[in-house]
Amino acid sequence: MAAKRVIAVCQSGGEFETDKDGTFLYKGGDAHAIDVDDQTKFDDFKKEIAEMFNLSMNTMSIKYFLPGNKKTLITVSNEKDLKRMIKFHGNSATVDVFILMEEENAAPDVSNMPASRSSRTTLSEAVAPIDPPLAATLDMVDANNNHIDAPIDMQTEISSIILPLSKSTQQWQNTITGVGQRFTGVQEFRETLRKYAIAHQFAFRYKKNDSHRVTVKCKVEGCPWRIHASRLSTTQLICIKKMNPTHTCEGSALTTGHQATRSWVASIIKERLKAFPHYKPKDIVTDIKEEFGIQLNYYQAWRGKEIAREQLQGSYKHAYSQLPLFCNRIMETNPGSLATYSTKEDSSFHRLFIAFHACLYGFVQGCRPLLFLDSIPLNSKYQGTLLAATAADGDDGVFPVAFSVVDAETDENWYWFLLQLKSALSTSCPITFVADIQKGLRESISEIFKGSYHGYCLRYLTEQLIRDLKGQFSHEMKRLMVDDLHNAALAPRPELFQSYIESIKKISLEAYNWVIQSEPQNWANAYFPGARYNHMTSNFGELFYSWVSDAHELPITQMVDVIRQKIMELIYTRRATSDQWLTRLTPCMEDKLAKEGMKVRTLQVLLTTGSIFEVRGESTEIVDMDRWDCSCKGWQLSALPCSHAIAVIGCIGRSPYDYCSRYYTTESYRLTYAESIQPIPDVERPPQKKDSSSALVTVTPPPTRRPPGRPTTKKVGSQESVEHSCTLRTTQVA
Repeated sequence: MAAKRVIAVCQSGGEFETDKDGTFLYKGGDAHAIDVDDQTKFDDFKKEIAEMFNLSMNTMSIKYFLPGNKKTLITVSNEKDLKRMIKFHGNSATVDVFILMEEENAAPDVSNMPASRSSRTTLSEAVAPIDPPLAATLDMVDANNNHIDAPIDMQTEISSIILPLSKSTQQWQNTITGVGQRFTGVQEFRETLRKYAIAHQFAFRYKKNDSHRVTVKCKVEGCPWRIHASRLSTTQLICIKKMNPTHTCEGSALTTGHQATRSWVASIIKERLKAFPHYKPKDIVTDIKEEFGIQLNYYQAWRGKEIAREQLQGSYKHAYSQLPLFCNRIMETNPGSLATYSTKEDSSFHRLFIAFHACLYGFVQGCRPLLFLDSIPLNSKYQGTLLAATAADGDDGVFPVAFSVVDAETDENWYWFLLQLKSALSTSCPITFVADIQKGLRESISEIFKGSYHGYCLRYLTEQLIRDLKGQFSHEMKRLMVDDLHNAALAPRPELFQSYIESIKKISLEAYNWVIQSEPQNWANAYFPGARYNHMTSNFGELFYSWVSDAHELPITQMVDVIRQKIMELIYTRRATSDQWLTRLTPCMEDKLAKEGMKVRTLQVLLTTGSIFEVRGESTEIVDMDRWDCSCKGWQLSALPCSHAIAVIGCIGRSPYDYCSRYYTTESYRLTYAESIQPIPDVERPPQKKDSSSALVTVTPPPTRRPPGRPTTKKVGSQESVEHSCTLRTTQVA
């Protein structure tokens, strides 16, 4: 396996400045680049840096930032640290490395911080020891240049690194100063009071709490601590009018989360959630306990995370209300696109359909008339499902055509999706759909796309077979039946198909009867009337689905825009790549044609009549040049000349390229990626032309809500069928 390699951009002589948001900015100094990989020795790396900047190895330290986080510097002090740095930046070409001298690296004195009422040490001051064999320690520096030793399990991914909390309880001890202190409003006073109570480790109870006055006392009965604040006349300012700062209790140390509101939790974890989107509620519970001594339950942590995410990403509810304007903006900025939605009678969201002009044009002009239909569940706040239609470009790459977000995967929603797709596509050419048998797709495809073909997805077919078998079969027997089913599907001729299902019959008559009744004309190559180009499963668009998985927790308009950006980047990248091609066919098809050409040397060609030829080798095949047909069926199934056809083509002095499908040419590939997707203006900005129709429509979130806790992983079918499907797709692509 090739070593991971990055370019370390080493910088020295400058200085760090702290931005308003707490991030570090490095200014001044010199920079040099060094190639490093996971074979580089730390001593060699450090020596090269020292020689480069003329520094002493004994007084310098090497630091870098975590990807996406400019608030935490990590020290490289040994081989493992260096390898970890390279691993963290495995998806980047470069990593910024900062060389600090000993005096620059000294931590400021924090001894003058006010003492806490509790003797507990905070996370920013110390960390409980961990056995050396089980953990390594990253030397971190926070935004105040304080050193933090954060233990990290050697197997833990970067997403689980615990960063220091953004505020220390020590900083909150003097947030309440006494009578006369003013606040901009009741909300600010409540939040300040909550921090003060947490810092001093006591719980309080509201006696009065409204928009213009707040009276609070210590929760411990008999303790005299008390505070009263009220609004200053003619202003919104809140002023502390009375305060008894004395506690006679022992602090009533906080052990439960009743003093930590959801909004408070959100404010504490917001910055870390921004740096690490996969910050888990259970880790939030642990961190809040360690830092503040407050024991949250899972639900409090989950709700706090939801509020923080909404603050970072925007309101989920507001995103639904933006849909009318959002759809209009898509069609205004990308003429020829279709963006439409529908609501239920109560105005709640029902479904959304998006097809960009660049995708529609690319499919019609450059792709085979072949579409893959599949779905992916969304684990967003309001759940739902994404339906997608993807195509295969001339190089057998995934090409997104259209997608839809619906409240649930139902027959009705699939019908609506196909209806919108039909209206968006400007083609009368019959299309082959590769899709599941269920979900009402069979009836919808035949009704909406008349004259088209429905090829059953072999993966779903296999899973259905395993589910429907009622007999007690061993793992090995199931595997053999799955093998025979896949071989029967790929068999090019009826007699081969029959031989494989006879093998199934020897194992189970029940399975044999199931296969016979499963309509082989919709999934077996020997009988399928359409052209599926050897693509047997509908989960072809895995790249597209991975994009959705990365964005499915965003509000709906942001999720759609992330998908738009991904498609836009895909089009640009593949267009630029194809501009370098000098071959007549795409690289993938050139390879396939070359492999068929390698088999020609052992074949003998005999002319029979006119355009009909007999080709002898391991078997005897008949090639009809006028019909682009070979009795082996390889030419018809792939739309590339098989070895028998290439042998004949050579004998008649023609080029094999003249007998390849136009969809495999570099020219068609470039047509697929000829159009671009344009950016969509921020929907928060008022439109150039006021659209009264969209302004009058109200869209509210759907009633479905995701319950707290880890989403359940959907497991469909048997392990044998899934494994075999993966193997089949690999074989096809190869």
